[in-house]
Amino acid sequence: MTVGESGGCVYVVATPIGNLEDFSLRAQRILREVGLIACEDTRRTAKLCTHYGIGTRRVSLHAHNEARRVPQLLRRLDGGGSLALVSDAGTPLLSDPGSRLVAAALAAGHRVVPVPGPSAILAALVASGLPTEPFSFVGFPPRRGGGRRAWLARLRGLAGSIVLFEAPGRVAGTLADLADVLGPRRVALARELTKRFEEVVRGSLGEVEPLRLRELRGEVTIVVEGDAGADAREPEPDLDPLIDSWLAEGLGTRETARRVAVALGLATSEAYRRVLERTRQRS
Repeated sequence: MTVGESGGCVYVVATPIGNLEDFSLRAQRILREVGLIACEDTRRTAKLCTHYGIGTRRVSLHAHNEARRVPQLLRRLDGGGSLALVSDAGTPLLSDPGSRLVAAALAAGHRVVPVPGPSAILAALVASGLPTEPFSFVGFPPRRGGGRRAWLARLRGLAGSIVLFEAPGRVAGTLADLADVLGPRRVALARELTKRFEEVVRGSLGEVEPLRLRELRGEVTIVVEGDAGADAREPEPDLDPLIDSWLAEGLGTRETARRVAVALGLATSEAYRRVLERTRQRS
């Protein structure tokens, strides 16, 4: 299908994260056929387009101009035009600009079509040696302050592998903080993915070789082992329907509490407290 100029559509196009051979034929065609490419950095995208002989006009769309640029792009969509959204590398919107445009386009009734392809998140995950299901992508950690510590603490109970990004100069500090908060879990550091010097450093938090960390160049994708005990901890059951059904049968609070205690292994006092609390909510 030819995109043409009657689409009124945003194509979210994944671009190579290093190796230009990973750029799909479909992605190349879309960039040729749309009327405009919205880029995180027009200079970076210009190199990609030049390599593939793509002459489509480009405009910048980044964190500093989104508020001004999105209404301009929406007017183009309102007129039936199509455009492609790309980031510097990989799949847009994942720790990259573009979410405001996508949300605005959808709110205005326009189509948003993904053109999947390279992703540093998935590349690092499948090469990490850690479980791939489930996993959580959490982006970049805060750089400093109490917010950073609270952000790291929220990772503690995640059951699946945890994927995050970090700048090379902060990797050592982030790994130390992760070790302090999460303990000695397995970790994999992926750098230069799909490029000539691609490398995945595997080890344990607190034990990854410091000298290797100082050699890191370029953005690093970190994959950390999840909480092995999280899956084994069953979520606390919702007692309200159980309590309501027994109360509806005409049972008193004490008998209902006794049944709750037996059914769920709770102390009688705790079961009684919950039954009284539910009774107050129902009244």
